[in-house]
Amino acid sequence: MGFFDFLKDAGQDLSAEQARIDEEKAEKAKALALKGQIELLGLKVDGLDVGFDDGVATVSGTVPDQQEAEKVVLVLGNIQGVARVDDRLEVKAPAPAAVLYTVKSGDTLGAIAKAHYGSASKYPVIFEANTPMLKDPNKIYPGQVLRIPALD
Repeated sequence: MGFFDFLKDAGQDLSAEQARIDEEKAEKAKALALKGQIELLGLKVDGLDVGFDDGVATVSGTVPDQQEAEKVVLVLGNIQGVARVDDRLEVKAPAPAAVLYTVKSGDTLGAIAKAHYGSASKYPVIFEANTPMLKDPNKIYPGQVLRIPALD
């Protein structure tokens, strides 16, 4: 191997290492942004830790109940670039999980409530179960995942 071949190989090694470092920095920045979103919405997670690697958000910490855990997972899962959420949350007061529903084109909260509860007028139950992610019951979009809690 000649001197110029050596320099070329060394340059490629450095470029690959720089690309790996840049990707690591981007994933750390994404993890911080995801954590910030949970905090911004005021979700209650003690010891919140969020990681991000290759489209997977990993979340850990302690939440008071199943509802709060589901909201944290939904917030992360509905953020662009997150393909999957690895839920490692500890739930202080476990309860049965809610049904998760993916919004389809043309859906309304009323139509979803009618399908799940038999009455469109129960849409506020779904809206409340998805606050603070939902700000307006008339603004849902296809692909969004919503919690559909069991009625007491």
